[in-house]
Parts: sequence; structure tokens; C-alpha cells
Amino acid sequence: MPSVSIIGAGPIGASVAHRLAQRTRVRSVRLVDSNANLAAGKALDIQQAGPVERFDVPMTTSGDELSAVNSAVIVVADDSAGGPWDGERGLALVRRLVRAGSSATFVFAAASHLWLMEKCYRELGVPADRLVGTAPSALVGAVRAIAGLELGVGSVQLTVAGRPPALVIGWSAATADGALLTDRVPAHRLFAISRSLPKLWPPAPYAIASGTAEVVEALTCGARRLLPALTVVDGDLGARGTAVMLPLQLADGRVLRYVMPSLSAHELTEMTSGLQ
Repeated sequence: MPSVSIIGAGPIGASVAHRLAQRTRVRSVRLVDSNANLAAGKALDIQQAGPVERFDVPMTTSGDELSAVNSAVIVVADDSAGGPWDGERGLALVRRLVRAGSSATFVFAAASHLWLMEKCYRELGVPADRLVGTAPSALVGAVRAIAGLELGVGSVQLTVAGRPPALVIGWSAATADGALLTDRVPAHRLFAISRSLPKLWPPAPYAIASGTAEVVEALTCGARRLLPALTVVDGDLGARGTAVMLPLQLADGRVLRYVMPSLSAHELTEMTSGLQ
């Protein structure tokens, strides 16, 4: 089980660290923040919760971002003082790590990281299979739960794809208990759920953390199912170096492939128009 570094001990970074520790599928977690004392305090809080929540994942902390260079996966999150590592500041961070020799896969956890993902691919030359974004993954579970309420079931099987916040729900192939959702839920109710999707953006830190932990585990340990997350698409869908949420196969520390979801002609047009 490889080690994971999280750069930023803000609300998102600390939540991701806690969730990874709870799930106990990584060897160790390093929490890196400009305020090393704060990072150490949050790591201690997480470790003290271990006996109650039944986990014992080793945690270390640092105030130096370059301490993450040797990690298999680096989660770019939010600094306790400066907020999310985005924009030129975030790009400079990834550039320093790449120049220092990092071969990690970068997982971008904040909702504002789309631009940063694309710049890492276009300007820094980081391969697309080493760039993953997880903030919109949190919306998939929310949409499945809301759709499930329409039928009184726990969840439904559906795909959410596109470029946030212009995400598209694949109602045409969505199912519940083996039946198409479009046969069981009135079209106006599905439309209302689609219209409510932008209101769920951006997700809260702990919702982001749950999806991020799943993606990190899949990268480090493999996964039997596809996970929805952002990947950089270059050529398909008319996109050029664009971050798009699609179902991903993750293993061996990278994105093995992305799968084009089953969408109606209208849904596909809506998704591609949102990529422009």
C-alpha cells in the first residue's frame, strides 16, 4: 500500500486525510501545510479518533511542500492560510514538485481546480493519466440519492458527466431495480432534478473528501468498478486539453482509461456544448 501526501491542511485537506485514515487502505498519510503546527494538530486530532473509529493509519506532517515528492499520489487541496492551491500559485506548486522529480499522480480536490488541471497538462506537460479531479465526484452520490427519493429507494444507477458546473445527468440510461428510470419517474421531475444540479456546486469539504478517498484508493490499490472523476480529454468530444468528468478506470497509480457514458443525442449535445 503506497503512501499518500495531501498538500493543504484546510477544511478539504484535513477532511480527505480523515477519510483516508478511516478507510485504512493506504499505508500512511502525510499532511503538508504552510502552518506546520496546525497540520500537526489536525493530524493528532485524526489519530486520537482512531481508537473510537477503529483505524490506525500512521500520519506525518510537514511544512515543506517538497516533502511530498516521493509519494505515489499527491492530493492538491487547500492551505490553512491561503485557501485552495489554485490559479498561478497552484501551478507554481505543481511545477516545483515536477522539477524536483515527482512522478506522482496529482489528485485535485478543490472545486476551483479545473483551470489548474488543464494548465498542468498544457503547460507543464504532465500526462493526462496522472491528473485526476475529484470535487464533482461528490455530486454523483447526491443526484443518485435525490433520484432515489422519487421512487422510495436508496439509490439509482446513473451517470453524471461533463465539465462543472455544466454537468449532464444521463437519465436515458439510468435504472432502478432493473427498470429504466424514465419509465417510472415523470419527465418533469427528472427535469427538476437536472435544474437543481448547479445549486449543489460547489460541494462541501467532507462530501469532496469521500469521493477523493475512493479515487485515491483506486489509484493505489485498484478498483473493480469505474469511478466518476475529472480527467483531461484531448481529442474526444471535440475537447482539447479539457477537464471532463467521465467514468474512469483507475489502477497502478494512474488513469487506465475513461469510458464514454451512454447518453441520448440530446444529453450528448448538451454535454459537448458545455465543453466549449
